[in-house]
Amino acid sequence: MRRELDAVERALESWVPSDAPAGLGQAMRYGVLDGGKRLRPLLVIAACEAVDGLREAALRAAVAVELIHAYSLVHDDMPCMDNDVLRRGKPTVHVQYGEAQAMLAGDAMQALAFEILTPDDGVPPALQARLCSLLARSAGHAGMAGGQAIDLASIGVSLDEAALRDMHRRKTGALLQASVMMGAACGPASAAALQALADYGAAIGLAFQVVDDILDVTQASETLGKTAGKDLHHNKPTYVSVLGLSAARRHAAELRDQAHAALARSGLSHAAHLSVLADKVVERES
Repeated sequence: MRRELDAVERALESWVPSDAPAGLGQAMRYGVLDGGKRLRPLLVIAACEAVDGLREAALRAAVAVELIHAYSLVHDDMPCMDNDVLRRGKPTVHVQYGEAQAMLAGDAMQALAFEILTPDDGVPPALQARLCSLLARSAGHAGMAGGQAIDLASIGVSLDEAALRDMHRRKTGALLQASVMMGAACGPASAAALQALADYGAAIGLAFQVVDDILDVTQASETLGKTAGKDLHHNKPTYVSVLGLSAARRHAAELRDQAHAALARSGLSHAAHLSVLADKVVERES
């Protein structure tokens, strides 16, 4: 996985431009380089490995999904949304470059993601279209953006577990699940295997958010690389506020077990890295 991380970093370094006009390139690179767990790119590559897929397509998909994730963080941190000043251990993009430049950097990263998915050669056009569809659906109104809208509308509102799960299935889970399915799209897989991978992606997507909510109240900002306790400060519903800390931890472990069970029924013989990533999602401390 270290080797794959290095490949993703080199691709990001190469494909995110430094020469975009009026300092835009610097803001883009600041927002996506030199930080982050790169979980989503690793999921893409591990799923591609599991189906013995096309490496070139998977690397492009890995970079594209990370750009979408990074753009969402740039916009989420802005004063009109979560109003945060710390991300990945450094000042947020709007603090460093101003609000207008941060907005444009996020816009440009989103567009660049789809540009990277559609090269002139190396990736069959049908696969390009499939990857674009998976990414767009997960990032749009039915996925990440819709979940963020629910999140902002839920400040100070009491949500039950079903409503909280629906919000996070969209806001966080959709892009993580799409990462798995984009990797799977790069190679041949049976309908049963694809369904199992979709179930795996849904489980770890939700587990990631449950753990995020736990870490928000148990870790310091220095460890997280972002402001700790901000959900409580903003009176947002979380898995900890709805379930309690102990129950939230049990739920994360249950979701990890569901992910492993999905891999077991996938019939795929090269899914070891997906299994490891499921564990890392739940065991992480930042």
